[in-house]
Amino acid sequence: MRKILERKLRFIAKLILKKYQPEVIGITGSVGKTSAKEVVFTVLAKKFRVRKNIKNYNNEIGVPLTIIGCESGNNNIFKWIGIFFQAFWLIIFRDKNYPEKLVLEMGADHPGDIKYLVELAPCKIGIITAIGDMGPVHLEFFNTVDQLVNEKANIIKHLSREGTAILNRDDAQVYPLKEKTQANLLTFGFSELADVRASDVSIADHVEMGEKELITGVRFKLHYKDSMLPVVLPQVLGSHQIYAALCGAAVGITYDINLADIAEALRSYTPPPGRMRLIPGIKNTAIIDDSYNSSPVAAIAALNTLETIQIESGKHKYAVLGDMAELGAYTKEGHEKVGEYVARVADFLVTIGEKAKIIADSAKKNNMLEDRVFEFDNAETAGRFVQERIKEGDLILVKGSQSVRTEKVVKELMAEPLRAEELLVRQGEAWQK
Repeated sequence: MRKILERKLRFIAKLILKKYQPEVIGITGSVGKTSAKEVVFTVLAKKFRVRKNIKNYNNEIGVPLTIIGCESGNNNIFKWIGIFFQAFWLIIFRDKNYPEKLVLEMGADHPGDIKYLVELAPCKIGIITAIGDMGPVHLEFFNTVDQLVNEKANIIKHLSREGTAILNRDDAQVYPLKEKTQANLLTFGFSELADVRASDVSIADHVEMGEKELITGVRFKLHYKDSMLPVVLPQVLGSHQIYAALCGAAVGITYDINLADIAEALRSYTPPPGRMRLIPGIKNTAIIDDSYNSSPVAAIAALNTLETIQIESGKHKYAVLGDMAELGAYTKEGHEKVGEYVARVADFLVTIGEKAKIIADSAKKNNMLEDRVFEFDNAETAGRFVQERIKEGDLILVKGSQSVRTEKVVKELMAEPLRAEELLVRQGEAWQK
């Protein structure tokens, strides 16, 4: 039934694209693609009618649903009837407000996924955010890292000469892919060789928790050719989030948006729920909520942010880390690397899930005291445990793959749980069931 649904949605989505001719900005990568999608949308929305993926709809069903402009019908046949009715309405009549640009995150869980999606929705711009030098992610259904990289490369291989490939200049896996496209090339990163680059980064490195005034923000200088402009990301936490901002700037430049307007758009960017957001916690604590998903690269980046934020002397930093899924043969090594890193930056480690026990073992092998490492099978139990232990002024990082549901830990610890639907990921009715 799923395959039948995929074929029908694909056929209808292609008809809609053929009729309305929106330009597609496709984004893929092992880390950072969702944040990049959000920033690109924020920049383009200042000038164009734009639509981005609904929720995390980045697969064979989600991308067509975004093109149609509907959420999934799940198991409700009547909702699916409504979706197809809306699709046929778009085909038969003309919606003058249909988007001029579609910003589509494209995921690759299996070989052939990106190829399928770009054949469905050919891109004007193809972006590869990062794959990472600290180990691969999403390798469960890929035999090798090279196979995964080649699959991601499909997002730029199909581009025409009039298209633009936007690549991470700092990523040793991504930049060489420039040889696989005939499109115009634009690179981003911190390297002085990047076309769109960041320098002079300044990060808010402390939190004032007594009055629940949580200080975040990143400042940097944005460079393109001979132009330079200061940029402020007031709600962003962590330097690795600058890559998403650079993606947005690169797309804006491609569409001839001037740097001043790009900087203004970036200032209004708010990270999506579950992606490095600082949330007030109970007992005048602070939570770094990075519960959307996890991988070794992303987990180490989040731990680096935990390390750089200063808190009062005598207070503690907690790392609450769940399983990292879809790593395949890299599962053991990936979790061990995170455990080695967390031993250096956190005062206490709380793990959730069977795979995360490898993180705990690795942390202890790297001189983290055993009485500071705690292991749990599920997020609810871990959340209650942390709630009892934390004290005023403590800082808690929460991160794990979707399957572990670490947002439940955040909900247990946040000062205003009634705002969970607004602030946290996976709060919809389907997830709650």
